[in-house]
Amino acid sequence: MELLSADLGDDIAVIQFDQGSFHKAKSLDIPDNIIPIFQPPHSPELNPIERFWEFLKSKLQWENCKTLTQLQHKLTDVLKEITPSMIASLTSYDFILEALFSAAS
Repeated sequence: MELLSADLGDDIAVIQFDQGSFHKAKSLDIPDNIIPIFQPPHSPELNPIERFWEFLKSKLQWENCKTLTQLQHKLTDVLKEITPSMIASLTSYDFILEALFSAAS
């Protein structure tokens, strides 16, 4: 996290932790410009990346790729179409914004 913190400079980042058993650490040193949000265990519906994966799967579900290369090309095409506003729409949640606003005050 130190590299991210240094790269952020005066900006702030929010990192959401899903508390999966494979994401546990004995200790975690969190810099001041990083805001951690810990979601309840076993709650993928609260994880923004899950909505992104759902979107990608919906774009690929009717594709019949005969090779891994074909799948890679199709996935590349889908990813190229994604705009920053689409990412924001897919991954934004009110509780993330609330965490940002409370940190800024």
